Amino acid sequence: MTDRRLLSTSEGAKADAFGVPEWLLLAAVATIWGSSFFFIEIALDAFSPYLITWLRIAFGAMALLLVPAARRPLEQADWGRVALLGAVWMALPLSAFPVAQQWIDSSVAGMLNSSMPLFSALIAALLLRRLPGTRQMAGLVIGFGGIVLISAPAIQDDSSAFGIGLILAATVFYGLAANLVVPLQQRYGALPVLLRVQLVAVVLTAAPALGTISASRFDLTALAAVIALGALGTGVAFVLMATLVGRVGATRGSVTIYFVPVVAIVLGTVLLSEPFLVISFAGTLVVLAGAWLTSRSEARR
Repeated sequence: MTDRRLLSTSEGAKADAFGVPEWLLLAAVATIWGSSFFFIEIALDAFSPYLITWLRIAFGAMALLLVPAARRPLEQADWGRVALLGAVWMALPLSAFPVAQQWIDSSVAGMLNSSMPLFSALIAALLLRRLPGTRQMAGLVIGFGGIVLISAPAIQDDSSAFGIGLILAATVFYGLAANLVVPLQQRYGALPVLLRVQLVAVVLTAAPALGTISASRFDLTALAAVIALGALGTGVAFVLMATLVGRVGATRGSVTIYFVPVVAIVLGTVLLSEPFLVISFAGTLVVLAGAWLTSRSEARR
């Protein structure tokens, strides 16, 4: 039976190296979340950051409501964890990203988001009271080196320090959430859990959104970007991510985020004319090498 304490996690159901289903889940999540920074950048032209957050969560919940399996009930004993996930996986980090992107480029936000697997592994080690396997540890260390390379150019700009701080705080919340969702996903599946998490987050983010609606203007392009951001980035991608961490555990499942910068860099430089930095690209290659090591077979202790 999985642990029902509020702050707890579980081992992944699969300790072997990633197979085709895991890599497909990983690729889908990385592609959708990598494009999320691009959609946020477009939406910021017309909507306030808090309105973007509320709308994307609301559209995500609407998308999941269309799936009958998402409406299956959860036991009352698990609602405390659901409420916590609504805050740390949705309301807080999804509010932080559009605010941060007022100071930093979408590609930088996507690259900084790659630190999430490090926080996920640290929190998993604390909750499970064991360190990751040797390969996973090496992959995480290499990935951290890539994050240093990615972040270096942006950190030199004092005006972006606040935005960087917000992104890193959001990734800590993501790392915690990736661990907390594992037992729930293994018990109910991803769909009913994520629907409730998003409904909680809709309530938590409503007041800031309504309070800043006067700072927004209606724009069809921005609305289309938020609908895509919600239905795909908040609806589909979170379900796929929950499924992945339920299969392979939070530490190895979080390696998905290492691939997000590749998508963010391509979209930011090609479609938004953001500067292409060689050092950040080199850092991304290092991060990818770390991701491959982390995905290898996990030794259970």
